[in-house]
Amino acid sequence: MKTLIRRYNKSFLFAIAGILLYTYSSAQPGVVYLNNTNPAVTWKVEPADDVKDINAINKTGFAVNAWVKATVPGTVFSSYVAAGLEKDPNFGDNIYKVDKKKYDRDFWYRTEFAVPASFTKKTTWLNFKGINRKADIFLNGTKLGSLDGFMQRGRYDITGIVNKSGPNVLAVLVYWPHTPLVNYASPTYIPSASWDWMPYVPGLNMGITDDVYLTNTGSLTLDDPWIRTDLPTNARADLSLEMKIKNSSGNFEQGVISGVINPGNIQFSEKVFVGATGSANIRIDKKRFPELAINSPRLWWPNGYGDPNLYTCRLSLKIGDEVSDEKEIKFGIKKYTYDTAGHVLHVYVNGTKVFLKGGNWGMSEYMLRCRGNEYDTKVRFHKEMNFNIIRNWIGSTTDEEFYDACDKYGIMVWDDFWLNSIPNLPDDINTFNTNAVEKIKKFRNHPSIAIWCGDNEGTPMEPLNGWLKEDISAFDGNDRYYQPNSHAGNLTGSGPWTNSDPRWYFSRSPNGFGGNPGWGLRSEIGTAVFTNFDSFKKFMPRDKWWPRNEMWNLHFFGPSAGNAGPDRYDDAIAKRYGTAAGIADYCRKAQLLNIETNKAMYEGWEDNIWEDASGIMTWMSQSAYPSLVWQTYDYYYDLTGAYWGAKKACEPLHIQWNPVNNAIKVINTTRNDLEGLTAKAEIYNSDGSLVSQYSQSELVDAPANTATTCFTINFAQERENLALNKPAFASSTASGEPALVTDDNPGSRWASNQSDNEWIYVDLGAEQVVNGVKLNWEEAYGKAFKIQVSGDTKNWKDVYETGDGHTGIQQITFDEEKARYVRMLGIQRGSGWGYSLWDFEVYGGQPKSNGLSEVHFIKLKLTDKTGKLVSDNFYWRGNKRTDFTALNALPKVNLKTTYTIKHQGGKYFASVRVINPASSAAAAFAIRVQAVKASSGEQILPAIMNDNYFSLMRGESKEINIEFDEKASGNDEIKFLVEPYNNPVK
Repeated sequence: MKTLIRRYNKSFLFAIAGILLYTYSSAQPGVVYLNNTNPAVTWKVEPADDVKDINAINKTGFAVNAWVKATVPGTVFSSYVAAGLEKDPNFGDNIYKVDKKKYDRDFWYRTEFAVPASFTKKTTWLNFKGINRKADIFLNGTKLGSLDGFMQRGRYDITGIVNKSGPNVLAVLVYWPHTPLVNYASPTYIPSASWDWMPYVPGLNMGITDDVYLTNTGSLTLDDPWIRTDLPTNARADLSLEMKIKNSSGNFEQGVISGVINPGNIQFSEKVFVGATGSANIRIDKKRFPELAINSPRLWWPNGYGDPNLYTCRLSLKIGDEVSDEKEIKFGIKKYTYDTAGHVLHVYVNGTKVFLKGGNWGMSEYMLRCRGNEYDTKVRFHKEMNFNIIRNWIGSTTDEEFYDACDKYGIMVWDDFWLNSIPNLPDDINTFNTNAVEKIKKFRNHPSIAIWCGDNEGTPMEPLNGWLKEDISAFDGNDRYYQPNSHAGNLTGSGPWTNSDPRWYFSRSPNGFGGNPGWGLRSEIGTAVFTNFDSFKKFMPRDKWWPRNEMWNLHFFGPSAGNAGPDRYDDAIAKRYGTAAGIADYCRKAQLLNIETNKAMYEGWEDNIWEDASGIMTWMSQSAYPSLVWQTYDYYYDLTGAYWGAKKACEPLHIQWNPVNNAIKVINTTRNDLEGLTAKAEIYNSDGSLVSQYSQSELVDAPANTATTCFTINFAQERENLALNKPAFASSTASGEPALVTDDNPGSRWASNQSDNEWIYVDLGAEQVVNGVKLNWEEAYGKAFKIQVSGDTKNWKDVYETGDGHTGIQQITFDEEKARYVRMLGIQRGSGWGYSLWDFEVYGGQPKSNGLSEVHFIKLKLTDKTGKLVSDNFYWRGNKRTDFTALNALPKVNLKTTYTIKHQGGKYFASVRVINPASSAAAAFAIRVQAVKASSGEQILPAIMNDNYFSLMRGESKEINIEFDEKASGNDEIKFLVEPYNNPVK
């Protein structure tokens, strides 16, 4: 379906807005940026090997016509790409063909600038916020100093060197980080040397990677003001402010530091005294300023638990009547606390235990091209997914705008340092530690930071582990928790990173690697996530679209991303939805798999909230490179099925279905007790007709921060025990006979010899479809064991493995497999005896339909006392459990649409109502709505939407809200595409 609207040309207004924006940003008092955003500044870059006369480049008027225009902030390689000297590295295999030697070496950066006439104060400073990895800095031929490590900031007094009446030459020699990066070159952007989700970046992201700017002050300056907040109760906040005041003059100086905190107009003022070329440490708190004890504060809350309220503190340091220096700090009033009860890490914010829902960021963009407002977009998508935490994996995101956006949207940050599992120290541990202190001091005022983490899947080698603990104590006051190892110590490990049947996430235990068994707090878990066809076409050459080939592998769908299990993902699409007819069909079926898996991932953890589970972070929640694995929205901001599955599952108030036991639960991850809710389940056949015998409702209360069981859907499908009275065989017998486990007598048992590696299998007599077993253990149980299947007793396939066995009954489910033989293979005994089973049942066979179509739908609704819908959910279920191929036979539907659109504040807000008429032949399944440019059909991205891939029964309608920036659509007309799965797009 296509709906068209007409647009007016706003390009002139855009240009004026851009000029005003630049004028505003460059007019901030005492600050002039020397970035690319300043039209008066042009940076150039050149290989150091090609610079023959270093003295010459430090002179004004030096000819740089042959040098390449540089992007600052940015990297050397991205500058060459922007200059058109390299083919688009996103497309095909272009980045793999780049000559690395051209960039894996040192480079000079050079620019000329003038000092503004407004700089009338005593001291002029040149500031660098970050260079990767190391640099020497020269101004007008004088070496100012060196920076070492990408977090180290530079602040140079250039008063006696700078030419205030003419041009100045700034030259920076940036050193290549060198390989290997892990962990020897740290602190740096470790993934730059390639990972299983991004390619090797030529030059290893070397360059001037953060802001360069001039400031103008008097003799006294403010150094890293630090605002801390404490909450004796949530009704009162105690604020304290610590800072260092430096004196750059050779004279004793007296000044006054004043501050204003808003909201509240809280004011304070303090005299300061600083010796010649010295410094003074200042602390301001409620002891001298009672007004810093704030009653009824506006607290900063994580997303879903309250508003992320922010305060500003404006500091002004005066000498006499002249402002010597000033700073504005944004902060949030909050208090983090933690416990590790049951060997599970729990995070509390303002006294409330917070269930962590979020994802890992590998990098913001693989070539460091994410800047400014792009962070707002990326982090907002996490807020819209109902996430409340992002893990800054190996500390690879270093821009202040990232933290600003997390503060704004209530997204906590699990913040790593720059170490990855391999047991080796950086080449220069002192530089590493200096950068760690810089990172803490630079970002500690951000309320979003919740956890500092030392090492990815390892523990920092000493002395770094001890140093990091001391750094956090000294420079963050232990206000946040230090977690040395990202997947051990009160965590449940990391991974797996492959696609699994939704039931697996509800089945104990969804084991990871490292850490403790159980759900607990999982720092990484994920699945391959294939893009939509719209995005696939943007980076894949047409002749490589289909079938799967090596070019897919170069975008990490193949051996290059083996941990993502692309073969397993392929197999799941074919088995669940049918073999794809081509790339467009493959992409649309992939989105259904993405929805299923990613929704189940979060719902499985929520099903066990506080009964072990304390949080889950997907690997990964954002895309640094055009990839086919590990993402929610993709590189181009298209929202995949993974996004919609996660968004639905992570609703603060949420109704969900357990596919293992068919229980319906309400998950309330808010601070509010809710009473008088009505939970309702409606079951529909594929023709859109209600199957009333399975539909039911219940009145429930949902206390804050809990999972409440409402009822169980009785699908009345008998589980056939295929093993009943079938022969069984064992590796050894110490008591009883193997056949006693299949005799339907709970009083008879088999036991093995007293050794770990023992087994017993059942012969089903012929190949059958099997999907689960029941083991009834005696006191001699298997602590660690596998379930395996085979067609010949020689080649066995693992279908289940656990290290968390226990006495009594264990119900185990796994994906459908065809097998004649099913075996329990013991790995580790749970007692001093052998393995002993009362019963060994095998489930499978052909299920009975019981009045349900081959694929049917579960529609859940949760309403409040007034009947208002507060949560809904939708699932598809198969009589053959994982066989959804009947969806491909759904009749076409003729959907009706209406729309409205308004323009406000530089954005467009569209509302599209989609109707499945009562006369339709079937349910309209997985409807996708897109806003596209009329002339090209190109998606308008990024776009914020309330829902997608939704389904409508006959006679139902839904309103889809779409928000996008006016610049995203250019001067084109807008068209809406409304495409149900029923109507395949050719």
